[in-house]
This record gives sequence, structure tokens and C-alpha cells, in this order.
Amino acid sequence: MPQFTSMVTILVVLFYFFIATRVPLARRKFDVQLPAITGHPDFERVFRIHQNTLEWMPIFLPSLWLCAIYLSDAGAAILGVVWIVGRSFYYLGYAREVRGRLPGFFIQSIACFLLLVGAIAGMVLAFVAPSS
Repeated sequence: MPQFTSMVTILVVLFYFFIATRVPLARRKFDVQLPAITGHPDFERVFRIHQNTLEWMPIFLPSLWLCAIYLSDAGAAILGVVWIVGRSFYYLGYAREVRGRLPGFFIQSIACFLLLVGAIAGMVLAFVAPSS
């Protein structure tokens, strides 16, 4: 069982929980009533941070786990932490201004791409040279 990846997965869930709690706080702060998803620009950026994080998780989590299972638990976990760091920079930058999202977005997308490449490479290696 990929132990390091399990720990990173818990960190990802906790990070996502944190991001999700920012939306109702921003609703209250900027007086954006349910079910509205538009209003104050500061609220809209917080809402988009949450939505974009959710949009990336179905790409990130399977890539993380397949990379861990087929290639390297430690390598996948390290890239998983890089993904969290990138998403944190994305959150901090985008909360201030739209352009601020770009460095974090770049970091997390590269980490995700490397996880996907690692998953594919590990699966190919497992298929070409199955263990006896």
C-alpha cells in the first residue's frame, strides 16, 4: 500500500476542505446571497478558486494514485505535495488579483502532468515487463 501517497491524499482532502470553507465566508463578507455565484469581484475570485480546485481533483487524484501504484510511492507523494503548494500559491495569488493565479496554476499543472506521465510510464513498464 502506498503509505506516503495515503498521507498526501489526506492533506489534499484537508486542503480542499479549507478552500471550500472560504466560499461561505466570502459570501457573508461580500453579501452574496445564495444561490448567486456572482456579485462582488472578490467573492467571485474565491468562488473560482474553489471551483477550479474541484475541477482539477479528478485529474490529479487518479494520476497521483496510479503513479504511486505503478511507479513510485515516494515520487508520487513528492509531486502531490508540489501540487498542494501550487494550489496554495494559486489560492493566495488569485484571492488578491486575477493575474496572481498564474504562478500557482503553472506549478500545480506541471506536477499533475508529471504524475500523469509517471502513471503512464509505470503502467507501460508493468505491461511490458510483468513481474513473475
